[in-house]
Amino acid sequence: MTMARAKNSGARTPSGVSGHGPAAGSPAASRPRVGAFPWAMAAAVALAVCGAALSLNGVLRGWGWYLAVFTTVLAVSLTLAALRAVRAQPLLVTAGGFLSLGAVLTLTFFRGSSIAGFIPTGGTLGELDRLLRRASETVLAETAPVAPNTGIVMVCCAILGLAVILVDALAVPLRMPAATGVGLLALLVVPAVIKPQSVGPWAFTVTAAGYLMILAFSQWFVPQPLAGEGMARTPGQARRAALTGAAALAATLALSSVVPGFDQGTFPQGSRLNPWGASNGLNPMITLGSSLRTPEGSGRITYATSATAPLYLRSVTVDNFDGESWGPDDRAASRVPLAGPIDPGYDVTAAVQQRVVTAVDAGTFTSPYLPAPYAPETVLGLSGRWTWDPATLTIKGTDTTSRRQEYVVVSTAPAITADLLAGSPRRVEGIADDFTRVPGNIPDIVRSTATEIAGSAESPYEKALAIQRYLRSAAFTYSLESPVQGGYDGNGLSVLADFLDRKSGYCVHYASTMAVMARLEGIPSRIAVGYAPGRLTGATVTVAGQAGLAEYEVDARDAHAWPELYFQGLGWIPFEPTPSRGVVPSYTTGASFPTAPGNLDNGPDLVPGTTASPAAPATESAEPVPGIDAGPGASGKGGPGPWLAGIGGVLAALLLAAAPRTVRLALRGHRLRQAASGSAGSGWRELVDLGRDYGLPPLASETPRAYSARFRGSLLGGADGPDRSAHLAVQALTAEFERHKYGRPAPPPASGSAPDPQTGVPDERALAVYTDRIEGLAAALRAKTALGRRLRAEWLPPSVTARVGRWLSAPFRAAGRVAGFLLGRPRYPA
Repeated sequence: MTMARAKNSGARTPSGVSGHGPAAGSPAASRPRVGAFPWAMAAAVALAVCGAALSLNGVLRGWGWYLAVFTTVLAVSLTLAALRAVRAQPLLVTAGGFLSLGAVLTLTFFRGSSIAGFIPTGGTLGELDRLLRRASETVLAETAPVAPNTGIVMVCCAILGLAVILVDALAVPLRMPAATGVGLLALLVVPAVIKPQSVGPWAFTVTAAGYLMILAFSQWFVPQPLAGEGMARTPGQARRAALTGAAALAATLALSSVVPGFDQGTFPQGSRLNPWGASNGLNPMITLGSSLRTPEGSGRITYATSATAPLYLRSVTVDNFDGESWGPDDRAASRVPLAGPIDPGYDVTAAVQQRVVTAVDAGTFTSPYLPAPYAPETVLGLSGRWTWDPATLTIKGTDTTSRRQEYVVVSTAPAITADLLAGSPRRVEGIADDFTRVPGNIPDIVRSTATEIAGSAESPYEKALAIQRYLRSAAFTYSLESPVQGGYDGNGLSVLADFLDRKSGYCVHYASTMAVMARLEGIPSRIAVGYAPGRLTGATVTVAGQAGLAEYEVDARDAHAWPELYFQGLGWIPFEPTPSRGVVPSYTTGASFPTAPGNLDNGPDLVPGTTASPAAPATESAEPVPGIDAGPGASGKGGPGPWLAGIGGVLAALLLAAAPRTVRLALRGHRLRQAASGSAGSGWRELVDLGRDYGLPPLASETPRAYSARFRGSLLGGADGPDRSAHLAVQALTAEFERHKYGRPAPPPASGSAPDPQTGVPDERALAVYTDRIEGLAAALRAKTALGRRLRAEWLPPSVTARVGRWLSAPFRAAGRVAGFLLGRPRYPA
């Protein structure tokens, strides 16, 4: 009978442990083999994370970054598998994952400042700080798809490496394979929020396949240190896990139709997650041009003006160009409180000055930058504290935003004519280098095109006309989709090169190209961001005693970017190079292109997927512009960087939250192996820690038998109920401990054969028995405990947190004893 049970037990050995091999009792027979489990699980985790990384194409431009990501994920996964294959402790496995991540990041990005190519040094920290600053600058200045510079790629590799460690920890030591979907979903949120095409079918399919493999392998294979005799390879459980995962994936695919926040379309390809709804400000957090692709407008602004035509409302100036991208320069140190007249800072020699009074109701538009006609002279009616930049005249709140502000702007600008611009001096004086700086890495196509179309012109005005005429020619088309499909939806130099090659884009591409070409031709330039002229509301308003002024409205569909060029004696002059958008200034009109009407509206050419005719008049829709802080309610950081950093923080927080549970399970596994090797005290210590975790610590005066009785009576109840096996487990562990502590040493009754004296490897059947006892006891305690106490016992076990508290307080207790010894008075008189 005993032999038959032994044979059956051997036949039901977990898949990682062979039922055939060396004779029983030999050292080789007593050492369990881990088998294929670590490698299979590592492959599943790597497949899932690499699949999620596929979705970042479109958040990062091109595919050049993927090799570094793939190498990082593969290195960390193989390290975890190798450590688990040699039966390292769970904490050591996780620590090894962090070390391998640091080593592969050092080898990939900091080889020059490291020892042997993978050991970081003090110089590596300096390099790390430089790359993080570069990544931050890219985040502030660009929107997706961002150029995959070294800093951004390094951040992506680090986050995806952390994702591998988190998913592995959930799947194996924490034994929560279904929860690995949380980590994978965190990665997919980035493209789901940023990319107009959302995650994409291939990335979602590969990620889902990896997730299903994790679920299946967690049932098909069992890690040997935690395997009991009844936990063998179970194809039925694997099938149920696959069915459960398939149901979860089906529910995910249906989210876009039942959960608010998804744009229209079928997830994952056509539906983009937009949990905040439409942006109420110029929000570069959403993908560049995404607002253009949605027909609804938000952030409505109304204004009434004494001007004879609708106005451009200018919000912020983008003038800082470092070669990677354009971005605003707030010049915080030089901003002036808005307490009086605003001085433009340059002399205007034009004989005719036009003064315009405009009343603005910002409505729900939320931004720290105030939309106003250029050039503002005075602003009345604002609440809160505001400052203005002497270099750009942008108005910014210090403790408030534009939301619900109603104010009156008096603006003054020269009456510009073509003759005035043609007579402007070639030599420009009094302009900061910020507006003339040209990076050294300008692509050849940008330089050659600027020279070809404007190099022969004699005056700055003729050069500006030539550039605008070229960009508004029939060779260029306005398109929202071409930049996304071509992977050049941004404003960096490489983006401009692609734009000039494809000759298709929207206002940011046109404005950026004209501004760069103007600087190449010696003309100071910058980019203004705000709203193109809007639509009549039909209402009339009285402003500053002037009755019957027509009211106009703009919203997110009218956001626009246009270049401003500086001419000596006239100041900053706006141009309009974007075809079929905005209003072409009268001083630049000619036979080559018509003047757009003053009152514009969105036409059918704005339907996503279509291309507008260069001559078709329509108002440009909303588009976020890189680097603009959108203030409360609309994040001001562009691109994927905040999401990547946020996801990295979430993954780190999840790892930190799981740390006590990981330590507790690792300690349990260690004690079970010790108990199977003959240490009865280890089983008793695990029993006591279970009592601590569930609120029943032992008393200092209690004997083991007394504590055992109190444990069974308080935590398990009657011995004749369904928890009889748990009662028997407590009694067996108590008896073995008493025999070990007070009686004659004897082999543990649970062991089928003694452990090998040479290796100390625990007997498999003894390990299975102890595992059944402890796991059954823990399951009984969970079933009888309230939810709050159960969650605390599982995730913040007092047996771990109390030890950590004692370790942390030990130095202070020692210091207190030393201080008491040195400063305390003698207890008895001398």
